[in-house]
Amino acid sequence: MGRLDKYNVELKDLKDQQASYQWTVDQEFFAIVDGDEVQKGSVDVNLTVTRLTGAFKLEFQVAGNVIVTCDRCLDDMTLPIENTGELKVRLGEDFGDDGDVVIVPESQGFVNVAWYIYEFIALAIPIKHVHAPGKCNKGMMDKYEEFSVGNDPEDGSEPSGTDPRWDELNNIIENDND
Repeated sequence: MGRLDKYNVELKDLKDQQASYQWTVDQEFFAIVDGDEVQKGSVDVNLTVTRLTGAFKLEFQVAGNVIVTCDRCLDDMTLPIENTGELKVRLGEDFGDDGDVVIVPESQGFVNVAWYIYEFIALAIPIKHVHAPGKCNKGMMDKYEEFSVGNDPEDGSEPSGTDPRWDELNNIIENDND
């Protein structure tokens, strides 16, 4: 039995028109999947499989917390996530991807949804992830401010002053225009 076999969803022998699955994925799952976006966390996954005419609709709901690196101070931070997604699967001769439909061999009769779960979790993570104001690593923020010019990253404001190097360049441009 493979380490991700518990994420196999039986399609061929689906008894009812609809079936539900529930999992909680954690560090073990993220280590096995080995994706770039998430390595730690605890996320509840609910999957509803509905039999359609000639296909199956898989509806995913993911909600929980993941641990990501703060873009500002580089410390780990807990980020709450929530996402829904849909996947259509059809049984066929060989594995394939026909646009919006994933094809799995009828002889196999199931689809492993582990990677799809990971993708729906990764898609729920915002592009920018930073601690709440005042929660970043103090030592790192001191260094950041030492090398920054005229802005306060803790309050999210824009730079209040200009970089003196640009001021000098602007003076050159202004003198050229005179």
